[in-house]
Amino acid sequence: MSNAPTAPTFDYDAFLQAHLHAQSKNIQRYEVDGKWVWIKRTGPLVPAWRYNILRVLRKLLDEPVLGPVVNHGGRAAIATEIHRLKDLDSRGIRVPKLLAEDQDGFAMSHLGLPGQEVPSLGNKIRAVVPHGPSAVMPLWRQGLAMIDQVHRSGTVLSQAFARNMVVCPDGELACVDFEDDPLAVLPLAVCQVRDALCYAHSTAIYLSHVGALQEAREVWKQWLAQPERSADFRQVLSNTLRRTRWLKHLPANRKLGRDTERLRAMHDLMA
Repeated sequence: MSNAPTAPTFDYDAFLQAHLHAQSKNIQRYEVDGKWVWIKRTGPLVPAWRYNILRVLRKLLDEPVLGPVVNHGGRAAIATEIHRLKDLDSRGIRVPKLLAEDQDGFAMSHLGLPGQEVPSLGNKIRAVVPHGPSAVMPLWRQGLAMIDQVHRSGTVLSQAFARNMVVCPDGELACVDFEDDPLAVLPLAVCQVRDALCYAHSTAIYLSHVGALQEAREVWKQWLAQPERSADFRQVLSNTLRRTRWLKHLPANRKLGRDTERLRAMHDLMA
């Protein structure tokens, strides 16, 4: 048996305290022992544009489900994100590993390999659009499966847009950005429908561009038909679809802008 001494564990708490208040950005990357580490600290109030998509959707669709769960920033946002990272990790959802924490910030792991950025699912899907449905659909299904995993664990995401899921080096998805907690202010079923709508809104346009809406619609129906969907979920979604029937009259192109095209594609997926 080897008597070689065990290598000392890196002191992430000390590292956090040494850099937290000195860094120039709210979130900054460092290299530690050949690994990338991120420190996120308190910052100013969260800018209004972060919620513009949800605000616009709520107004256009007359859908309270999509009202933004406002995050006011500061220590409250840090506490929320720390809590959500711990909670999701305990449920088996892949998220950045929390390495050290403080009321003014925290250190977390990098989800990719050292020296390599991790693409969002949204960017990954957009990049493979030229390769057609066979390239887009597997990625799109992965996003649905991730939302399903989160819901089956008994919780929800914060804003389930494809930009807030990342494709890790092993091809699996992880979730990021948890500065707000919808379950703190909304019922579970409403939050789950909110996740579904956010994902549909952020991805249906790519399905439309590759002519995969019909195929995706069947997958969507199967996803919604799973027996674990609660009666409350079905009712909230039914109410939403009833309110959004008018979207079918929007042009299925960019004639009225990309946002309008996204709404029409979302309708065509969910109808």
